[in-house]
Amino acid sequence: MTTETKIDTGTDELLCVIRDRVAIITLNRPEVRNAMSDTLTPALRSMIKTCGENPDVGVLLLTGAGTAFCAGGNVKGMGAHRDKKKLEMSYDEKVADLQERQRLLTGALASVRKPTIAALPGPAVGAGLALAMACDIRIAAQSAFVSTGYLRVALSGDYGIAWLLTRLVGTSRARELMFTAEKVDAARCEAIGLVNRVVPDDRLQAEAFALAKSMAEGPTLALRYMKDNLDEALQFDFATARDHEAERLVRLTTTADHKEAVQAFIDKRKPVFSGH
Repeated sequence: MTTETKIDTGTDELLCVIRDRVAIITLNRPEVRNAMSDTLTPALRSMIKTCGENPDVGVLLLTGAGTAFCAGGNVKGMGAHRDKKKLEMSYDEKVADLQERQRLLTGALASVRKPTIAALPGPAVGAGLALAMACDIRIAAQSAFVSTGYLRVALSGDYGIAWLLTRLVGTSRARELMFTAEKVDAARCEAIGLVNRVVPDDRLQAEAFALAKSMAEGPTLALRYMKDNLDEALQFDFATARDHEAERLVRLTTTADHKEAVQAFIDKRKPVFSGH
């Protein structure tokens, strides 16, 4: 039986429910294509941390309400910044402030030791694209598109977008997408490796949840170690990464989940994992 727990995010601009060990986090400002705000973004940072640490959550699924994923920053607010405190900040204070906000958003999302999935019902632009790319897997609706967007507001990028984009599509395509800010449709996103799957619009949430649920039912420690291995593949040389893989695998051979998986294989049944 499916159980669903609603989580209080502190604002209607962000919704969160936990269903079948999947935390579904929904950016809920459809009237502005789920653009980030001074209310939404802190709540999102808090939910990433809370769900990342919650033992009842196996997977984080990020999506947007309506027909967009996230349009990025609030462009209208860039011209006449309403936050008087930020106007009075020195250059160094502004840099430190943005660095901290980045660390607690895309930085924290990339650091979650559980699978993370972004489901894109529509556009992911600027920091919204960085948010999607900080997840492990991206599933897009056919009508979705992405754009780096920064060129259009004469900015250079934030939230790690250049690093994330380069890792996903390579330096040549990353430069093209940053320098042109062109709209890239879902089909091309899949072709260049920016998204993993493209599905019909009306199937997006069901397909994304089904994938998340299947992972959430998996062995949590093995998934955590897989994520460590995959992260290290970008950081270390082959010998070091290989040695760390060996350590983690041997550690997993002593777990209850490994023993259950082997027994289930012998019994020709589906394993039931406990996370131990």
